[in-house]
Amino acid sequence: MQKQNLIFVILMIMLFSCNESSIPEEVNATSPTIVKIAFGSCANQDLPQPMLNVAVEKQADVFVYLGDNIYGDSHIMDTLIAKYGRLAAKAEFQKLRDVATIYSVWDDHDFGENDAGRHYPFKAESKEIFMDFWQVSADSDRRKHEGIYGVEYLKRDSLTIQFVLLDTRTFRDELIHRSPEDSILHKNDYIPNQNPDSTFLGEAQWTWLEKTLKEKADVRIIASSNQFSHEYNGWESWTNVPHQQKKMIDLIASTKANGVVFISGDVHWGEISKLQTDQNYPIYDVTSSGITQEWDIIEPNKNRVGEAIPQNNIGWIEIAKEANGTSILLSIIDSTTQQVVAHKVNLKEISFQ
Repeated sequence: MQKQNLIFVILMIMLFSCNESSIPEEVNATSPTIVKIAFGSCANQDLPQPMLNVAVEKQADVFVYLGDNIYGDSHIMDTLIAKYGRLAAKAEFQKLRDVATIYSVWDDHDFGENDAGRHYPFKAESKEIFMDFWQVSADSDRRKHEGIYGVEYLKRDSLTIQFVLLDTRTFRDELIHRSPEDSILHKNDYIPNQNPDSTFLGEAQWTWLEKTLKEKADVRIIASSNQFSHEYNGWESWTNVPHQQKKMIDLIASTKANGVVFISGDVHWGEISKLQTDQNYPIYDVTSSGITQEWDIIEPNKNRVGEAIPQNNIGWIEIAKEANGTSILLSIIDSTTQQVVAHKVNLKEISFQ
């Protein structure tokens, strides 16, 4: 009997071990977490926003708004102010503001006009409303130059985390529209702008970005309202100005900027993309969209890691110290508070050796 009991115990241990190893590594975030970063985009101010309660429940340290934070879409500034006011009045937004540090960038709808760039005539007025609503300090550099770009830092357990907040609207040249017939045929709106003089960020922001990426940081979260690392699909993104996407890749390489992860919004679904560069430095992009919006058609993306998520979601990053170094858990969270797609990256993987 004792021998039979011993065999039974050994079999149970083997079975338990097999079950443990079958769980994907990326969803086993058991190491002590240094910081929890939530983010999202595409939030209609007239709809309930329970995804913000998810960020509160999961005790996010930081929440980054990635644009379309309201659907303003107006040349009347009082309309933008009123719509921000409806966001501010939401109980779930007030709870989030009470518990998390909030950073924000804008996209087209809170900038003021669908798909707009540098020709939107009220960008200076819209900026002032943006800065006041998001409580950007009066002495912040973000208030001293054109556009809303800026940088913030968080220091935890000997790690410096840099938040690079890009402005993808104020300086961006117009994208190149397809003809109406081609748009129907290809089921998208734009073709790549190959003009070498066209810009996504503008000269002043590019100069600032180079200086910022040279500053000391262990992890760099680059907040871009538009997707960066996905496959070109003909909608608004960095892939529509390919020489500017390449310029960003080259800048990361030339500045030796370790620990870069993009976060993006806009598209009304969630996904993780991985763009492999010539420097053997993959650029991950976690897209979270939307807080209230959804989209039935998920575009193809050969750079996608795991599945795309059509339901309401927020993005989630956990940075932790492990035996083999610092880990960065990238994931998308749905309204049930569950990770529906996740991928763990060792900081060494996104560093120049």
